[in-house]
Amino acid sequence: MGGPSNAFQKSGIIPIYRYIEHLDNLTFSSSTVWAKDSGESIICDATDLQSIPDCKYDFVLSCHNLEHLANPIKALREWRRVMKDGGSLILVLPNYRFTFDHRRKPTLVTHMEEDYKNGTDEHDLTHLPEILELHDLTLDVAAGTKEEFRERSLRNFENRCLHHHVFDVDNARQLLESAGYSVERVETVRPFHIVLLAK
Repeated sequence: MGGPSNAFQKSGIIPIYRYIEHLDNLTFSSSTVWAKDSGESIICDATDLQSIPDCKYDFVLSCHNLEHLANPIKALREWRRVMKDGGSLILVLPNYRFTFDHRRKPTLVTHMEEDYKNGTDEHDLTHLPEILELHDLTLDVAAGTKEEFRERSLRNFENRCLHHHVFDVDNARQLLESAGYSVERVETVRPFHIVLLAK
């Protein structure tokens, strides 16, 4: 989910790509700020995988992607739907304490459950005032000036750069459990990763 990730490459924190016989990539657009040309990919929203049949995949990989989704439970349920029985999810999230989100508080799982119940979609900018106030631009030089960051953020549906939700170890585990997963393992990896294995 979210296209190829360096985290899963040979020198990454979980070098799993070398063991995979076949891998499909999913991105919301054929051109993103992270990968201008994503190559062979399924182009659709991570919360709506209608083009993918039930129980197709042995596993789902996602690295620094879920925080960009306004409705993470909807996404996690879709990811679960396309996995075979007994399939695994390897999810990597940013640990907010060590990122430009460090001034924010971890998102309550009850809030994300409400997003799911209310059908929140990717046009949502509920968290924008908090993000604009607390985002540490000194740790996000690529975002530009405060005004450039604001302008980019207002176009979030086009670029998907906002971190709607903020994660630590506790709410990451709780979120997966709320979405129907059994969390097998949780680890933190420097400099700012939370890694979860779930079934």
